[in-house]
Amino acid sequence: MSEINININELEPGMFVVNVTKQTGSVAIKTKGWVRTQTSIDKLQRSGVLEVSVDPSKRLSDHAPHNEPAQDSSIIAPQVCSHDPWHTKCSVEAEMKQAVKLYDEAKAIQSKAFEDIRAGRAIEVDAFKATANHFIDSVFRNQDALACIARIREKDAYLLEHSINVSILMAIFCKHLGYSRSQTEEMTTGALLHDIGKIEVPDEILNKPDKLSLDEYHIMKSHAKYSFDILLKAGLGKTACEIAGYHHERLDGSGYPYGKTADELPQHVRMAAIIDVYDALTAERVYKEGMTPIRAFKLMREGCPHHFDEVLLNRFIGCVGVYPVGTLVKLTSGKVGVIAQSNPNAPLKPTVKVFYHAKYMHYIEVQDIDLNTKKVNDELESAIKPEEFKLDLIRFFRHSMLP
Repeated sequence: MSEINININELEPGMFVVNVTKQTGSVAIKTKGWVRTQTSIDKLQRSGVLEVSVDPSKRLSDHAPHNEPAQDSSIIAPQVCSHDPWHTKCSVEAEMKQAVKLYDEAKAIQSKAFEDIRAGRAIEVDAFKATANHFIDSVFRNQDALACIARIREKDAYLLEHSINVSILMAIFCKHLGYSRSQTEEMTTGALLHDIGKIEVPDEILNKPDKLSLDEYHIMKSHAKYSFDILLKAGLGKTACEIAGYHHERLDGSGYPYGKTADELPQHVRMAAIIDVYDALTAERVYKEGMTPIRAFKLMREGCPHHFDEVLLNRFIGCVGVYPVGTLVKLTSGKVGVIAQSNPNAPLKPTVKVFYHAKYMHYIEVQDIDLNTKKVNDELESAIKPEEFKLDLIRFFRHSMLP
């Protein structure tokens, strides 16, 4: 029988592995052979292996033949490259079209889920898992593409886009912290569904532009419990359920809905809390302006260590950048553009796609300016808010950022 390619999550003890066919690292097969334990499979996942080819005609039974060694024989040579979260497999331009497609598909899946819950139907968990996996794949190809799309907001689509953005940022954060593929999948899926319980909150409260009354706020806080219950009923794992149910908890016990304290909040919940607040603060709403990322980070730092894990917050800032991809910025020349590509070695010298001149108040030819190039005299002056130039950024991004 010929070899077949399978996802690493489908690999089981007793299967005969021929080769690694897709990965984010550089694992090399030492010899063809059987994977005998789940521990070996877990090692492959931690090494960044995404897909392997197996020979289905060769399969060990539950009791291996006596002439087979009882212990695991290593199939994988220890040739994994050091963890490099900034490694990319393609350019941001090459990934952008796929990123837009994934984002639009995710919004459609979210909308259907809300309709299903309203109709008393169960949500299609597999669709959310698949979406989370697609996000992760895109992030490992080039995280800047989805990160950029996540910054393109529609003021009237916050409920849908917020959960998608939190999921994308969770995938990026997991990548930078070196989580295994299986852990990243569950955390990204949990993030994608973390606000699903808001469907149980009355629209007049959910969309109220003014400050909520105490009674209304109490009702709003219940959405986290609803999210937890929905994910638990859907059969999602403990990690995903905790992200959905506890993302509003705070280290000092001042959060909701359970008032949990630091010793009750695992790292994945602390990560979700940071990402959730960051995206909410920077979101542009019909009734409020979004903060610049720098202002949001400053405000969140003030919440350490009582509300947020300071070490994790610093790590998060490091992986998305002080000027995240998709941020609208002004250069010292007066040119306005968006951060199109990050530069981890020089965070203040990213690539900026300029398209407007603030001094002369008109659009200019779209141009990529790599601020890290010695020939460029321009420097980053500041992040700016979209309304300062009354630009239709969504239309611009969709038409000018795509190859």
